[in-house]
Amino acid sequence: MPLRFLVFSLWLTVTAACAQDAAKVSPVYKVEIDNTFVRVLRAKYAPHEAIPMHAHPAFVVVLLTDEHLKITGDDSKVRTVDGKAGEVGYHEASKHAEENLSDKPFEAFVIELKQGPVKTPPVELDPVKLDPEHHDVVLENDRVRIIRVILPPHTKVPLHEHPHYAVVYITELHLTKKLADGRLVDNPRKPGEIVWNEASKHQSEQMGDKTAIEVLVEFK
Repeated sequence: MPLRFLVFSLWLTVTAACAQDAAKVSPVYKVEIDNTFVRVLRAKYAPHEAIPMHAHPAFVVVLLTDEHLKITGDDSKVRTVDGKAGEVGYHEASKHAEENLSDKPFEAFVIELKQGPVKTPPVELDPVKLDPEHHDVVLENDRVRIIRVILPPHTKVPLHEHPHYAVVYITELHLTKKLADGRLVDNPRKPGEIVWNEASKHQSEQMGDKTAIEVLVEFK
């Protein structure tokens, strides 16, 4: 194949791939985190806003508001999905268009998983085993484990550890952490924030006077 045609073919391939990128096709999607393991998009739809066809690799979705969407796949099949704020889901790679069917805005995090092994350190002090009253596994597969953490006021969580993980704050949460090296970290957060954390070991205490909820997305 002549070089000019090869270059043109490669350009078309790259252009087509970019055109399918959710962050490229609509301002609804904003990149909040992009690292070796994940790309996190914040999706904010206006009432009845429609998003053209786009693609995601395998991804986790965490709903920040109630969901009422129409999903049209690249096979032209249409389905309606409904969910409640705070719910989570895991989806394999897909290509689709979307429309917010609600009269209210819709907001969610889309956590796209990148290819290749994450190589997270092994975990021995599992918070789900050490503090099952406050840590509930809501979804687990060969790539992620998703934990809903519900912390009443002034709850103390014993020393535990996580692999690499993202935290979505469903409610306001004021947490203090005592790290493995003895350092104290003050960690106040607002609803709708997301934070990436490298693998770590710590104790924690919920400092607020109201029950707080967070969603942990651990990567295997």
